[in-house]
Amino acid sequence: MTVIAPEQAASTARGSGGRDVAPAGPGPARMARLRRKIGDNLQAYAFLAAGLLCFGLFSWWPLVKGIVLSFQQDNFVTDPIWVGFDNYRAVLDDPLFGTAWLNTLEFTGLALLFGFAVPFVMALVINEFRHAKGFFRFAVYLPVMLPPIVSVLLWQYFYDPGTGLFNAVLSGVGLPTSDWTQSPKMAMISLVLVSTWANMGGATIMYLAGLAGIPGELYEAAELDGASIWQRVRHVTIPQMRFIMLVLLLLQIVATMQVFIEPYQLTGTTNEETITVMVLIYRYAFTVNNDFGLAAAMSVLLFIVLGAFSAVYLRLTRKAD
Repeated sequence: MTVIAPEQAASTARGSGGRDVAPAGPGPARMARLRRKIGDNLQAYAFLAAGLLCFGLFSWWPLVKGIVLSFQQDNFVTDPIWVGFDNYRAVLDDPLFGTAWLNTLEFTGLALLFGFAVPFVMALVINEFRHAKGFFRFAVYLPVMLPPIVSVLLWQYFYDPGTGLFNAVLSGVGLPTSDWTQSPKMAMISLVLVSTWANMGGATIMYLAGLAGIPGELYEAAELDGASIWQRVRHVTIPQMRFIMLVLLLLQIVATMQVFIEPYQLTGTTNEETITVMVLIYRYAFTVNNDFGLAAAMSVLLFIVLGAFSAVYLRLTRKAD
């Protein structure tokens, strides 16, 4: 058996001029790694393409189509007519335009007053329970699992001026009854109560998740310093929950500005006391004008307002952080 010395093995890898000879090509291991890397990238791009396709078909294309439709007069029966900015002028000149925006802002303010504070308080209370936490989480989240129209129909029975549950309870204890959704003073508050009851479960669960992530040592240190319950909430809980609260505040403002089911089902599309921007969009498209171009123009205006508000809000909160 011939043994080749290291010096001889090195010399065989050199050319006639003493220079190193490059290998003929990449080794099998390197080629296998390259093929595996290409395969992984192709798989990732395939998943990404599926997601982009879904977003394109169901989010981006309707958005572009809605913007184009806002410059047309179209009832989806006859051929569309290009009218330019006439739809926007007609929407801005509508007497209900200002009323709808004021009602929407009023609903948003009242909804934040109840729907932003109540879930936080409920989360604090549930978090202090040592037993049956799962039951209370399920109970507070149950309205969210109901279809929105079911929740509204349930409250419609409660608000019924004749045989409704609320008036029956009020008359049973000797208190004056109310017309609720038919009353100009109580209509908006009635809508806010329905919205708060139906949607506060999601915010409460998020707050509970945030509370679970606060280190217990902070509360122990605050108790040793003699802090009261309110002081612990103010100086420990709220600062630790600040990011979640800011995100939920933005999401709730955007959601409440698009309220539709509650005013549509409880007060109808003709009640000027509770008509909102989304209800006005519905009127343009399906009842009064039967013009989807006007509805699209109003939708674009709502999109611009919410987009501008979100951008300013995120910029201000980022500076505060």
